[in-house]
Amino acid sequence: MTDIHEAHTALGDVAARTLSNATKTVPMMGTITPRWLVHLLQWVPVEAGIYRVNKVKDPNAIEVDCSAKDEREIPATFVDYEDWGREYVLNAVNTAVDVHTRVSDLYSSPHNQIKEQLRLTIETVKERQESELINNKEYGLLNNIAASQKVKSRTGSPTPDDLDELLTKVWKEPAFFLAHPQAIAAFGRECTRRGVPPPTTSLFGSQFLTWRGVPLIPSDKLYVNKGKTNILLVRTGESRQGVVGLYQPNLPGQQSMGLSVRFMGINHKAIASYLVSLYCSLAVLTDDAIAVLENVDVTNYYDYK
Repeated sequence: MTDIHEAHTALGDVAARTLSNATKTVPMMGTITPRWLVHLLQWVPVEAGIYRVNKVKDPNAIEVDCSAKDEREIPATFVDYEDWGREYVLNAVNTAVDVHTRVSDLYSSPHNQIKEQLRLTIETVKERQESELINNKEYGLLNNIAASQKVKSRTGSPTPDDLDELLTKVWKEPAFFLAHPQAIAAFGRECTRRGVPPPTTSLFGSQFLTWRGVPLIPSDKLYVNKGKTNILLVRTGESRQGVVGLYQPNLPGQQSMGLSVRFMGINHKAIASYLVSLYCSLAVLTDDAIAVLENVDVTNYYDYK
């Protein structure tokens, strides 16, 4: 009787799977982020890869007068310009993707191998683009902040008072705060401790904390080093004299804004190569378009009783 009950009476799972097909996802990559900064910037096309920012020389010297009822002489004035504005040259993020033709020929069902290789590479290139927009030594946001626009945290932790101080620096139509997720969490803890939980707003179908109506946008490209990081406040747009992104239009093999993919050929080892290039830069049009809260401590927690 025991032998009868232990024998298989129906097809088992392992044998059944020899006739079934697994539903396969495209390759996933944990380093991909939403890259909100790229979405929130205004992007300006440039000619020949160069963007020049011209400024008013000594704007306080421009004389105007409020008309009076007497016959006072109207002041004569003119607007002078700086001799030569700062020029921004587009930066290139490049890589070459190699795919063996045998692999792409034989193993491209259900997902095309070349397409997926390029997709994941392009995602990585775009991640590097966002990092460069923040950290590049020449044009990155952190390296183009005037000394008058730098704020020190009062207690080390990012408090509502600190963010209010940033708002006094970028008070003309501030667009968003930019901070590491840990810094946003640290600010949330400070708000909770003070009994002023920040409201949220919806952008791009996601929820963001806000302070004084200005959203706090997360980015892991504002790095945390030994528990310290920075929080930025940015005004965007050319018409607002804010921060603008720069890109080269009409590229050969253009896939999206400033991004091109070009076939480089097949070598004698039957390896096909594709050149992926992304051309971009960033310009801060006026000093008061950006401010930074420096050396923010994200390690402080409270024991609520």
